[in-house]
Order: sequence, then structure tokens, then C-alpha cells
Amino acid sequence: MSLTRREFAATGTALALTGSVGALATAPGAVAAPRETGGRGYGPLLDDPAGLLALPAGFSYRVLTHAGVTRLDTGEFTPDRHDGTAAFPGPRGVTLLVNNHELKGPRARWENPVPLADGLVYDPAAAGGCTVVEVRRDGRTAEWVGIAGTSTNCAGGATPWGTWLTCEENSDRAGENGMTRDHGYVFEVDPCDRRANRDPRPVKAFGRFDHEAVVVDPRRGHAYLTEDASGPNGLFYRWVPPHGFRHGRGRLRTLADDAGVLQAPRCFDSGGRFVDDLSRATRTGTVLGVDWVDVPDRDASAVPVREQFGDEAVTRGRKLEGMWWADGGAYLVSSYARAESPGTPHDGQVWFYDPRRRTLTLKVLLGVNADPGADGALDGPDNITVSPYGGLVIAEDGAGVQHLFGATDSGRTYPIARNDLNDSEFAGVVFSPDGGTLYACIQRPGILVAVTGPWHRAPRR
Repeated sequence: MSLTRREFAATGTALALTGSVGALATAPGAVAAPRETGGRGYGPLLDDPAGLLALPAGFSYRVLTHAGVTRLDTGEFTPDRHDGTAAFPGPRGVTLLVNNHELKGPRARWENPVPLADGLVYDPAAAGGCTVVEVRRDGRTAEWVGIAGTSTNCAGGATPWGTWLTCEENSDRAGENGMTRDHGYVFEVDPCDRRANRDPRPVKAFGRFDHEAVVVDPRRGHAYLTEDASGPNGLFYRWVPPHGFRHGRGRLRTLADDAGVLQAPRCFDSGGRFVDDLSRATRTGTVLGVDWVDVPDRDASAVPVREQFGDEAVTRGRKLEGMWWADGGAYLVSSYARAESPGTPHDGQVWFYDPRRRTLTLKVLLGVNADPGADGALDGPDNITVSPYGGLVIAEDGAGVQHLFGATDSGRTYPIARNDLNDSEFAGVVFSPDGGTLYACIQRPGILVAVTGPWHRAPRR
């Protein structure tokens, strides 16, 4: 049942803002600088003598994998370009990390593509895929291929049943850019059962487009997906499963290509006015009602999915990036908006979609960063997680200095780490199942680190 404009206009002003993060506001002048933490967060970042990762006092890191340096259990080097990551509990205290590798185009383009492991290859021409990293209690690690022969594996998402959905942010057809099969799909990878990953099959029911991230509503079974695209801007999608379908390990493989319904949002404000782009929102706490419009051709056989809608049909957003399911809904990122967006320029939004109320609420708004090269300024949120200690932890993919940063319930931001190696983005931010370790990636060349320290609940002020 859809939420009509009239119903939303009548109830919109009374809607409570939900989610433990609250209304997180960050104006350009209020971005937390490392030397101005004001008692929030973990204190200033200290330069790393090794030149890799600046952290607050009391924190330390360990490199788990490094492209071209560490090796898989079959002897090949760890692949390049680390991106989206999820952490799963394994047997005997093991943590299993599934790590995407955002490698686009032919394998010859990359020094360390994902190896073509026997039985785990979708398209032998493609360089991307993901690996599984086993972190044992004694600190030892092992790494192996989860899927190979996919393209531009960017973000993705963990499922409620303990698997990883890896997303292709590339929709090349067979015959384009050297590819031998169609791309632009979502694939499921089981970190606990290598045999379950054999003969990779795309989940075509989720559509073919430049996928970024995906989350699954554990109660209703809906999947939510983001699209990182422009010209026109991308969309936030919902997939509704067919009647009687039950999720679980291996069940997505059983879906027909046209199973369920793929939909895009059509948003409106509390006055019932259509909102064409998320960049129209200029204040945190903005609440939009959401109706869902069916996608005509989810496999984009002739026209890209996002171009199948007229200007007044759906609500778009620029660089729709990471997502995380928590607090009964989906947190999703719009990384920035400039001339390609019709609203007000910004350097990052985080929205919360509440499936029960069918609303989007703007939780975080980063104003335009006038000096990206200055340490302490923040822009370009990308991968995101909800911290077990309260608030959000966000990986920065901005124009200058790159950080991992947190945001408290009351809108304060604070630094957690700074990339001292290069200007590469952070990605793959996720806590261990026990909450004691924060894992994150520096995308170029591809480094996965484990950060430990005196984690604590961030103050609400």
C-alpha cells in the first residue's frame, strides 16, 4: 500500500525522526578539525611514523592485506583496489572479511587482478571480484578468492543470513571493453562455504545498472539498492520479492530473472509537492514521503534503467553510495551534488529510509568544503556503517585529505583516522562482530587495516 501525498501532508509534521543517529547536521564551518575536538570523539590525530594511518592516542593498526605484497592461499598476490567490506563471525573465534576489488575492464589493465580461481569465474575477461580474508584469534590471516571475473566491484552489503552481496558498478555488455558476458549485476558470496560460490550466477531480479550498495530488510524481505551514476543522476531502488519467497542461503540463486518487482522512488514533501532530486533538501530533519514506481525493463535491454523514467516520474540523487541497515531501516549516502544536480550544492548527505513510515529523513548534511586540502575539513562520504558505540562511522572519498570520521547523535563530527600514505579514498569501513576492531581499506593500491583502541560511546552533545 503506497503512502499518498495527501496522507503524508496530513501526518508529515507529526512524524518522529527515527534511528539512533538522530538528526546529524554538519555545516561547512562546523566540520571537526583534529585539534578542535572539544571533548568529543577520541582526540587529535597523531602523525604515523610509518606514514600510513594517523590515529588518536591509544589506538593502533595492523595491515591485514596489501595489494601486490601479501599473497592468497594459492600463491598469487592480493588483488588491487580494495573497496566494500563486511565482517562475519567464523568458527572458533575467526572473523571472516569479504573484500571487494573495484577493478574495471580487461584483466590486462591491472597488475594484480582477482585470480581466476577454478569454478569461481563469471567472465574470464573481467578483472574484478572479491576475496575472503580469514583473521584468526592469534592474529594470523589467510585470503582466498570468493568470486572472480566480475567488474568494478564497489560496495555491496551483508545479508541477514550471513552472506555477502557484491555489486558491479559497471554495466558493460558482452563485446564492450573486452567483456565476454553482460555486467551490471549483483552476486552472492558465502564466506563460510567455498563450495556455495561455485558457478557464479548474477541475481538478475535485482536489475542491471551501475550498482553501488545493497541492504536487505530482515523483516519484510525487501532489498534496497543504490546506483552511482549521472546524466541523469542515479536512483535508490527497492526490490519486492515474489509472494511466498523466503530468503536464506542459496535462495537468491533460485529466483527467475524477472522475479518480484524492482521499483524506484517518487518523493514528495509535507505539502504534497513532488521532489525531483535529493539535492533539493537543505536542512537536516527534512522528511520526504516515498511512493514506489515499477521499473519497466530491469535488465536495461535497450535503455539504461535510470533513463526509463521521465523528469516528473522519479526522485534522483548524485553519487548514491554506501548503505547500512540498522534501526529498522536503511542509511544511504549521496556523496555530493554540483552542477549535475538541480538543487543546492553540497559535499555529502546521509538519509534514513524508514520502511514502516515510507519516509526518507535527512540525517547528515555536509556543506561545500571550500578548502579540501586542509586537514580537518570533510567532504565526499562514501562507505558507511553504524557504530556499536553510537552514531555513524563514515569513509571519506573527497577532494583532498582523506579521513575516517564519526558523527554523534547531536551532529558533532570527529576524526577517527587519516590517510597519511596518499590521497586515496577510504572504503570498506566495518566493525568486527564483537565490536572490538574497526576494519577499513585504503583503496589505492589496496590496503586492508584493523584498528583497535579504547572505543567508547560517543557523547551526545
